[in-house]
Amino acid sequence: MGLPFSATAQIDSLKQILNEVGDRLDMNVTVQLWNGDMIPMGKSTDGKYTLKLSGPGVIGSLLRRPTLETLVRLYATGHIGFEGGDLMEFADAFQTEKENRRRLKEISKLMLVKKTVPFLFARTKETDVNHQFADDMVGRVEARRDNTDYVQFHYDVSNDFYKLFLGDEMVYTCAYFKEWDNSLEQAQRDKMDLICRKLRLQPGDKMLDIGCGWGGLIRHAAMNYGVKSHGITLSQEQHDYTQQKIDEMGLSDQVSVEICDYADHTGNYDKISSVGMSEHIGTANYPRYFNKINSLLRDRGLVLNHAIARRAKATKRQAKKIRPERKFLLKYIFPGSELIPVGTTTDTLENTGFEVHDVESLREHYALTLKYWSKNLTANKEEAIRLVGPERYRLWAAYMTGGSVGFTAGSIKIYQVLASKRASKGLSGLPPTRADLYRAA
Repeated sequence: MGLPFSATAQIDSLKQILNEVGDRLDMNVTVQLWNGDMIPMGKSTDGKYTLKLSGPGVIGSLLRRPTLETLVRLYATGHIGFEGGDLMEFADAFQTEKENRRRLKEISKLMLVKKTVPFLFARTKETDVNHQFADDMVGRVEARRDNTDYVQFHYDVSNDFYKLFLGDEMVYTCAYFKEWDNSLEQAQRDKMDLICRKLRLQPGDKMLDIGCGWGGLIRHAAMNYGVKSHGITLSQEQHDYTQQKIDEMGLSDQVSVEICDYADHTGNYDKISSVGMSEHIGTANYPRYFNKINSLLRDRGLVLNHAIARRAKATKRQAKKIRPERKFLLKYIFPGSELIPVGTTTDTLENTGFEVHDVESLREHYALTLKYWSKNLTANKEEAIRLVGPERYRLWAAYMTGGSVGFTAGSIKIYQVLASKRASKGLSGLPPTRADLYRAA
């Protein structure tokens, strides 16, 4: 049985649509069709950035299910490709004036309907994404959550893969740029130092880092502030790497690490850091999380919570709605995660016995951090594909680019919140100003 429409009809129809769209958007992007034809999407397109389509099934898939997930699946499986730059550069190339976007309304809807009909039955083979979390990816109900599975899905990819874009210190959280042209390595050191200063670490302090990653912060705190630091993680890869670094650096008297769920940990600490950890907790589990931190901390001890956040919603229904970009993260990158408004964080801290002292936004810092990670990953594309395969490489490239765009636009936030345990009435014991945080290094 033949196709309902000829290959020539499909090519001609898509060319007309692209010419109409390109005339109005005027972007520096060229679309390469499956027959090799090149369609510029702007009047002054220089040919550097090329968007490649593998066949008519790409258009058919997007017509039948025009969602972000469809787009991601087509990209992850290689049916949509980008040549001439990394995804960050393409994101910039796709930017156009608001007036140009308004001009899209001038395109005849009747013409669009007629020209898309040849693609309604066009299909693309092999669009199933193998790398996805198969179980409960949302995890709102604590009894059904498997935090170990969630963490290992994301972090136990391979240490060698993370090294390709994180750099030598293996710090996988937002950097802190004292100057916007500082290197990523310098900005990560400055971020760790900022956390140590906010916690007012002193020699002899006992410090806990919940979700310690590859141990960069606990090593930095011990070496530069003379504390005894302990890290906990659910990732075997992170634990083994951290322990090896501790042994190599001769820090075993000051620094320790263990595989442990925060809920099962016991001890008593002067200072606690939670950096990029509470995103894995979920709103419903927030009281339990901060109550546990409270139980581990001495009176007047300090906790710093560093977490990505979303904007607050007007209703609970809106807050529970899973947007397309979050569904992508839950399914392919961060199962079990939830972005929580900073107001919910401060409310929960106060409700669980803490006094909030400082809230600082690092949104623009994370936008730049992700740009560095994206460029590093692209620069090591071949090695990344060797380690994790082309599908997972593309998913991670999309995640980093989308994250940077979101932080730049302001649709995603990130905050550091500093609080002290208030088990009794009286003064906090903190300095009268924040001047000590920003003293010359």
